[in-house]
Amino acid sequence: MTVSEVSNLTGVSARALRYYDRLGLLKPDDVTEAGYRLYGAESLERLQQVLLFRELEFPLKEIKRTLDAPGFDRNRALQQQIELLTLKKEHLENLIALAAGIKGLGVKTLDFSAFDTRKIDDYARRAKEAWGESDAYREFTERAKRRTEADDEAAAARMKAVLEGFGKLVGGDPGRGDAQKLVAELRKTIDDNFYTCTPEILRLLGRMYEGDGEFAASLDEMGGPGTAHFTAKAVEIYCGAL
Repeated sequence: MTVSEVSNLTGVSARALRYYDRLGLLKPDDVTEAGYRLYGAESLERLQQVLLFRELEFPLKEIKRTLDAPGFDRNRALQQQIELLTLKKEHLENLIALAAGIKGLGVKTLDFSAFDTRKIDDYARRAKEAWGESDAYREFTERAKRRTEADDEAAAARMKAVLEGFGKLVGGDPGRGDAQKLVAELRKTIDDNFYTCTPEILRLLGRMYEGDGEFAASLDEMGGPGTAHFTAKAVEIYCGAL
Protein backbone atom coordinates (compact mmCIF):
# COMPACT_ATOMS: atom_id res chain seq x y z
CA MET A 1 0.00 0.00 0.00
CA THR A 2 1.18 3.53 -0.74
CA VAL A 3 1.36 6.32 1.83
CA SER A 4 -1.99 7.73 0.68
CA GLU A 5 -3.65 4.30 0.83
CA VAL A 6 -2.35 3.69 4.36
CA SER A 7 -3.48 7.17 5.33
CA ASN A 8 -7.01 6.54 3.97
CA LEU A 9 -7.18 3.17 5.74
CA THR A 10 -5.89 4.29 9.13
CA GLY A 11 -6.67 7.99 9.41
CA VAL A 12 -2.97 8.72 10.01
CA SER A 13 -1.92 11.65 7.85
CA ALA A 14 0.64 11.17 5.06
CA ARG A 15 2.78 13.79 6.78
CA ALA A 16 2.76 11.76 10.02
CA LEU A 17 3.67 8.55 8.16
CA ARG A 18 6.65 10.26 6.54
CA TYR A 19 7.69 11.60 9.95
CA TYR A 20 7.44 8.10 11.44
CA ASP A 21 9.75 6.92 8.68
CA ARG A 22 12.32 9.64 9.44
CA LEU A 23 12.25 8.69 13.13
CA GLY A 24 12.78 5.02 12.29
CA LEU A 25 9.50 4.30 14.08
CA LEU A 26 7.70 2.91 11.03
CA LYS A 27 9.80 2.10 8.00
CA PRO A 28 8.11 1.11 4.73
CA ASP A 29 8.65 -2.44 3.50
CA ASP A 30 9.93 -1.11 0.19
CA VAL A 31 10.65 2.13 -1.68
CA THR A 32 10.16 2.33 -5.44
CA GLU A 33 12.71 3.82 -7.83
CA ALA A 34 10.50 6.89 -7.96
CA GLY A 35 10.74 7.24 -4.17
CA TYR A 36 7.24 6.02 -3.27
CA ARG A 37 7.01 4.28 0.10
CA LEU A 38 5.21 0.93 0.07
CA TYR A 39 3.77 -0.71 3.19
CA GLY A 40 2.88 -4.37 3.71
CA ALA A 41 1.18 -6.42 6.42
CA GLU A 42 4.18 -6.33 8.75
CA SER A 43 4.36 -2.53 8.64
CA LEU A 44 0.61 -2.22 9.23
CA GLU A 45 0.83 -4.52 12.27
CA ARG A 46 3.60 -2.32 13.68
CA LEU A 47 1.49 0.77 12.94
CA GLN A 48 -1.32 -0.73 15.02
CA GLN A 49 1.08 -1.03 17.95
CA VAL A 50 2.25 2.56 17.43
CA LEU A 51 -1.33 3.84 17.42
CA LEU A 52 -2.27 1.86 20.53
CA PHE A 53 0.68 3.36 22.38
CA ARG A 54 -0.26 6.82 21.07
CA GLU A 55 -3.79 6.36 22.45
CA LEU A 56 -2.07 5.85 25.80
CA GLU A 57 -0.15 9.11 25.23
CA PHE A 58 3.31 7.55 24.97
CA PRO A 59 5.92 9.80 23.30
CA LEU A 60 7.02 8.63 19.84
CA LYS A 61 10.66 8.10 20.85
CA GLU A 62 9.56 5.99 23.80
CA ILE A 63 7.31 3.92 21.53
CA LYS A 64 10.24 3.27 19.19
CA ARG A 65 12.50 2.19 22.05
CA THR A 66 9.80 -0.13 23.35
CA LEU A 67 8.99 -1.78 20.01
CA ASP A 68 12.69 -2.22 19.14
CA ALA A 69 13.68 -3.63 22.53
CA PRO A 70 14.94 -7.23 22.33
CA GLY A 71 12.58 -8.29 25.11
CA PHE A 72 9.43 -6.83 23.53
CA ASP A 73 6.58 -9.35 23.38
CA ARG A 74 3.57 -8.22 21.34
CA ASN A 75 0.98 -10.37 23.11
CA ARG A 76 2.16 -9.30 26.55
CA ALA A 77 2.12 -5.64 25.48
CA LEU A 78 -1.40 -6.02 24.07
CA GLN A 79 -2.67 -7.38 27.38
CA GLN A 80 -1.13 -4.45 29.24
CA GLN A 81 -2.56 -2.02 26.67
CA ILE A 82 -6.01 -3.54 27.20
CA GLU A 83 -5.65 -2.99 30.95
CA LEU A 84 -4.56 0.62 30.47
CA LEU A 85 -7.30 1.39 27.95
CA THR A 86 -9.89 -0.13 30.30
CA LEU A 87 -8.65 2.14 33.09
CA LYS A 88 -8.90 5.12 30.72
CA LYS A 89 -12.45 4.09 29.77
CA GLU A 90 -13.48 3.93 33.44
CA HIS A 91 -11.85 7.32 34.02
CA LEU A 92 -13.79 8.90 31.13
CA GLU A 93 -17.06 7.33 32.28
CA ASN A 94 -16.56 8.85 35.73
CA LEU A 95 -15.91 12.28 34.19
CA ILE A 96 -19.01 11.97 31.97
CA ALA A 97 -21.15 11.00 34.96
CA LEU A 98 -19.81 13.95 36.97
CA ALA A 99 -20.42 16.43 34.13
CA ALA A 100 -23.92 15.05 33.48
CA GLY A 101 -24.78 15.29 37.16
CA ILE A 102 -23.66 18.92 37.36
CA LYS A 103 -25.50 19.86 34.13
CA GLY A 104 -28.66 17.80 34.43
CA LEU A 105 -29.32 18.11 38.13
CA GLY A 106 -27.74 21.47 38.72
CA VAL A 107 -25.63 19.91 41.45
CA LYS A 108 -22.84 21.95 42.89
CA THR A 109 -20.06 19.68 44.06
CA LEU A 110 -16.47 19.88 45.17
CA ASP A 111 -15.88 16.17 44.43
CA PHE A 112 -12.68 15.97 42.39
CA SER A 113 -12.21 12.19 42.61
CA ALA A 114 -13.25 11.72 38.96
CA PHE A 115 -10.16 13.69 37.89
CA ASP A 116 -7.76 11.42 39.77
CA THR A 117 -5.51 9.60 37.26
CA ARG A 118 -3.07 8.12 39.77
CA LYS A 119 -4.30 4.57 39.17
CA ILE A 120 -3.71 4.93 35.43
CA ASP A 121 -0.34 6.61 35.93
CA ASP A 122 0.82 3.90 38.34
CA TYR A 123 -0.17 1.08 36.00
CA ALA A 124 1.50 2.82 33.05
CA ARG A 125 4.69 3.22 35.07
CA ARG A 126 4.73 -0.47 36.01
CA ALA A 127 3.94 -1.50 32.42
CA LYS A 128 6.86 0.55 31.09
CA GLU A 129 9.15 -1.09 33.62
CA ALA A 130 7.96 -4.49 32.46
CA TRP A 131 8.57 -3.52 28.84
CA GLY A 132 12.23 -2.98 29.48
CA GLU A 133 13.25 -0.06 31.70
CA SER A 134 16.22 -2.07 32.97
CA ASP A 135 20.00 -1.81 32.84
CA ALA A 136 20.03 -4.23 29.88
CA TYR A 137 17.41 -2.12 28.08
CA ARG A 138 19.38 1.07 28.63
CA GLU A 139 22.58 -0.64 27.45
CA PHE A 140 20.72 -1.86 24.36
CA THR A 141 19.52 1.63 23.47
CA GLU A 142 22.95 3.19 24.03
CA ARG A 143 24.70 0.61 21.89
CA ALA A 144 22.00 0.90 19.22
CA LYS A 145 22.90 4.58 18.77
CA ARG A 146 26.46 3.60 17.79
CA ARG A 147 25.60 0.71 15.48
CA THR A 148 25.64 1.14 11.72
CA GLU A 149 23.26 -0.49 9.27
CA ALA A 150 26.03 -2.94 8.39
CA ASP A 151 26.43 -3.80 12.09
CA ASP A 152 22.70 -4.48 12.36
CA GLU A 153 22.74 -6.74 9.31
CA ALA A 154 25.74 -8.68 10.61
CA ALA A 155 24.14 -9.12 14.05
CA ALA A 156 20.86 -10.27 12.50
CA ALA A 157 22.68 -12.79 10.28
CA ARG A 158 24.63 -14.17 13.22
CA MET A 159 21.51 -14.49 15.37
CA LYS A 160 19.62 -16.13 12.50
CA ALA A 161 22.39 -18.71 12.05
CA VAL A 162 22.32 -19.61 15.75
CA LEU A 163 18.53 -19.98 15.87
CA GLU A 164 18.44 -21.99 12.67
CA GLY A 165 21.07 -24.21 14.29
CA PHE A 166 18.66 -24.96 17.12
CA GLY A 167 16.01 -25.86 14.55
CA LYS A 168 18.29 -28.52 13.05
CA LEU A 169 18.62 -30.19 16.46
CA VAL A 170 14.89 -30.41 17.22
CA GLY A 171 14.01 -33.95 18.23
CA GLY A 172 17.37 -34.51 19.87
CA ASP A 173 18.61 -34.04 23.41
CA PRO A 174 18.75 -30.32 24.40
CA GLY A 175 21.35 -31.21 27.02
CA ARG A 176 23.78 -32.59 24.46
CA GLY A 177 27.08 -30.87 23.72
CA ASP A 178 26.07 -29.42 20.33
CA ALA A 179 22.90 -27.87 21.75
CA GLN A 180 24.74 -26.47 24.76
CA LYS A 181 27.42 -24.97 22.51
CA LEU A 182 24.67 -23.20 20.59
CA VAL A 183 23.29 -21.73 23.83
CA ALA A 184 26.76 -20.41 24.62
CA GLU A 185 26.96 -18.95 21.11
CA LEU A 186 23.49 -17.40 21.54
CA ARG A 187 24.61 -15.74 24.76
CA LYS A 188 27.85 -14.50 23.15
CA THR A 189 25.93 -13.12 20.16
CA ILE A 190 23.69 -11.11 22.49
CA ASP A 191 26.73 -9.99 24.52
CA ASP A 192 28.63 -8.86 21.43
CA ASN A 193 25.79 -7.05 19.71
CA PHE A 194 23.02 -5.97 22.07
CA TYR A 195 23.60 -6.01 25.84
CA THR A 196 25.30 -7.96 28.61
CA CYS A 197 23.45 -11.26 28.70
CA THR A 198 23.60 -12.28 32.36
CA PRO A 199 22.40 -15.77 33.45
CA GLU A 200 19.22 -14.13 34.78
CA ILE A 201 18.48 -12.48 31.43
CA LEU A 202 19.28 -15.68 29.55
CA ARG A 203 16.81 -17.57 31.76
CA LEU A 204 14.16 -14.93 31.04
CA LEU A 205 14.77 -15.21 27.30
CA GLY A 206 14.44 -18.98 27.52
CA ARG A 207 11.05 -18.63 29.20
CA MET A 208 9.94 -16.16 26.54
CA TYR A 209 11.01 -18.57 23.81
CA GLU A 210 8.74 -21.21 25.32
CA GLY A 211 5.75 -18.91 25.73
CA ASP A 212 3.04 -18.12 23.21
CA GLY A 213 4.34 -14.68 22.33
CA GLU A 214 6.12 -13.17 19.37
CA PHE A 215 9.53 -14.58 20.32
CA ALA A 216 8.29 -18.17 20.14
CA ALA A 217 6.54 -17.58 16.82
CA SER A 218 9.67 -15.99 15.34
CA LEU A 219 11.86 -18.92 16.40
CA ASP A 220 9.50 -21.51 14.96
CA GLU A 221 9.27 -19.54 11.73
CA MET A 222 13.05 -19.30 11.50
CA GLY A 223 14.04 -22.83 12.52
CA GLY A 224 10.87 -24.81 11.96
CA PRO A 225 8.16 -26.15 14.30
CA GLY A 226 9.44 -27.03 17.75
CA THR A 227 12.49 -24.75 17.60
CA ALA A 228 11.24 -22.40 20.33
CA HIS A 229 10.46 -25.24 22.74
CA PHE A 230 13.78 -26.99 22.07
CA THR A 231 15.75 -23.75 22.50
CA ALA A 232 13.96 -23.00 25.78
CA LYS A 233 14.86 -26.43 27.16
CA ALA A 234 18.50 -26.09 26.04
CA VAL A 235 18.72 -22.65 27.69
CA GLU A 236 17.18 -24.00 30.90
CA ILE A 237 19.76 -26.81 31.08
CA TYR A 238 22.62 -24.40 30.29
CA CYS A 239 21.57 -21.93 33.01
CA GLY A 240 21.10 -24.74 35.51
CA ALA A 241 24.75 -25.69 35.08
CA LEU A 242 26.09 -22.15 35.67
